[in-house]
Amino acid sequence: MELAFSHSHSQRILRQRNWLAVAAAALAATSAGLFLTTISRDREVVLQPVLRSPLTVSSAGVSRQYLEMITRDTVVLTLDRSPQNLEYWMNEVLEITAPRMQGRIKADLMKIVSEQRGSSIAQFFTIEKMEIDTANLRSKVTGELHTIVGNKVVSSENRTFQYDWEYFGLSLKLIGFGMVTPDKGTNS
Repeated sequence: MELAFSHSHSQRILRQRNWLAVAAAALAATSAGLFLTTISRDREVVLQPVLRSPLTVSSAGVSRQYLEMITRDTVVLTLDRSPQNLEYWMNEVLEITAPRMQGRIKADLMKIVSEQRGSSIAQFFTIEKMEIDTANLRSKVTGELHTIVGNKVVSSENRTFQYDWEYFGLSLKLIGFGMVTPDKGTNS
């Protein structure tokens, strides 16, 4: 009788172990499935700008509204400068630049800083039209570039500037910008 009891007890423990192994395998499969679902789904962050509507940033790509807003802010940052804000101007442009392009863009900005430092030349840009290409992450902005010497406007020229972007993760970074010239494309 003790042998029968021992055998039935062993069988019960064996069944419990097998059920536990099945439950552990099912939980592992469920966890793996949830992990794969989590990493494959688009992530998004809802931003509440002071503009016309809430803004969503998604890992699926850049929305037209987001690229337009970033371009608008970047145009003001890159094209509005005076001798008094050159260091701030250069540092802030570099903050929004992709790390792999910072060396080249910093060299271009340093030329502008050395030319403009100590002068009384300032400039500002008024936007008239903007073309947004979310597929190629490119923005073109047309408007009036005003140059001021002292307190007198010395020129006001219609210009088009192009901004090229890189989107990685949920971060949009500048990789190049410059004035569009009819024959040569763009300069940075």
